[in-house]
Formats: sequence, C-alpha cells, structure tokens
Amino acid sequence: MKNVIKPFPARAGTPGHPDMLDAVIATVKTVAQQEIMPRYLKVARQHKVDGSLVTEADIVAQGALAAGLRAVADCPVLGEEMPSKLQRARWRDGREGLWCIDPIDGTSNFVNGLPYFAVSVAWVKNGRSHLGVVYDPVADEVFYAERGKGSFLNGERLPIKGYTPDLHRSMAGVDFKRLRPHLAEQLAAAPPYSSQRNYGASTLDWCYTAAGRYDVYLHGGQKLWDYAAGSLILEEAGGQICTLEHDDFWADDIWTRSVIAARNPDLFLAWKRWVRAANKC
Repeated sequence: MKNVIKPFPARAGTPGHPDMLDAVIATVKTVAQQEIMPRYLKVARQHKVDGSLVTEADIVAQGALAAGLRAVADCPVLGEEMPSKLQRARWRDGREGLWCIDPIDGTSNFVNGLPYFAVSVAWVKNGRSHLGVVYDPVADEVFYAERGKGSFLNGERLPIKGYTPDLHRSMAGVDFKRLRPHLAEQLAAAPPYSSQRNYGASTLDWCYTAAGRYDVYLHGGQKLWDYAAGSLILEEAGGQICTLEHDDFWADDIWTRSVIAARNPDLFLAWKRWVRAANKC
C-alpha cells in the first residue's frame, strides 16, 4: 500500500500559499520513496534525441510530481522530460506561477548505481524562483529555500560549515565537459583552487555550495530545471552567482545558462575574475 501525503502543520510560506513549502517537501519525498527508489538499479536506460539518458523512473516520477504539485498550487508544470516545444509553451503560460521540475537529476548515476542524484522542484513567478526543494533520497537530505527566508538542510540553516577565505585553498565543484576548451585547459594546467570534484548532478552541486561543502562552483551550461531550485537555495544561503557573460545571473538565456558561483562574496569576486580572465585567453 502506498504512503499517503499527510498535511504538515501550518507555517509561513510563499505568499498566497501558507503551507506550500511543507506540501512540496512532502510531495517530493513521497514520489522519491514510491516511484524512484524502488526502481533504483532496476530500470533499463534509453537515449533521448540529445543523447542524454532517460528511464521509466524519470517518466513516472515526473507524472507523479506534476499531479502532486498541481494539488498544492494549480499552475503549469514544466518538466525536463517534456518535448522542447511544450516546455517553451509552459514557460510562456506560467508567468504568474510555474512548477519547474527535474524528476531525477543525475540519471546516469541512477542507472549505474552511483548514489548521487536528486529530485528538484522550483516554483517560479515572473521568471524568478521563489521556492526551491532539492531532495537526495539516498542520503535522505532535503535542501530547501523560500525567497527572503533563508535556506535549510533537514531543518538546519545553511551554510553548515565556514568558507575557505583563500581561493588557492578552496574546494571547487567544476563540470569540465561543458566548458569551452581553452577555459578547461587553463583549469587543468594551472588550477586556482586546491581540489576539484564533479559527481554528475548539478542540482546537488548548487546545494553543496550552499552548504559549504564546495567553496566555489563552475558550470558551462545548465538547463532551466538544473538551476531553478539550486540557485535560490545558494542565494538564500548568502551565496553570489553570475554567468560567464553577465553579472546578473537572471539576465542570461533561460534555456542554457553558465554558472560562476561561491557562497562567500570575497571568494566569489576572486573566482569570477580568474574564470573570466581565463575564458578570454
């Protein structure tokens, strides 16, 4: 018998939706427990037109999330596993409220048994995220934020550790495969940081930066559903973000957006200067 989503106690939430955050967290956790984890290492992979992986778990979870979230707030739903034309139509129709979901970020990890993947949900209004939830079902870690109210991990305010003040001593999250070749070469030949990691789930990379597990973060091009929740969680943890081309992160192309980020403002400035200078070489 499947679990029933139970209402959470009343709490402050997004304007007009006082219980929205708790209801979203409950929905995400239930879908992960019922539709995603029972299929872990048990589903066949398929390839989409762009070469990326998709599984039955992605499709079923997206449908379950869409149904559950529409019960929380009856808004259009934009999901990763939708056709591009439909995604753009949902974006146009959702200016006053839109659910943006990635049912499984890190599908390659999911099908290969690597325990680094997540469910990501954001509520977006007028092009900006106002609520974000990212859930790692293996670690049972839920990261969440509401605009103007801070960000949290399982009830603990982020960040959970202090930052490294020196860029040369920092831990970096860097996705190399989406960077321009000359920038990737500069990072490989003379990295400005102490150590680097990339585990293949950008929604969690945002949250690890917000938590202080990464000091700085770099990605060459993310989709809307990759950054919609995580960027808010990092910003609400005190982090700063921009793209390779724009100081205003939200001014860049919504469909493919690069990321330069750090939780500490001083570290962010040093990281941004280094990355942009190397990117122009």
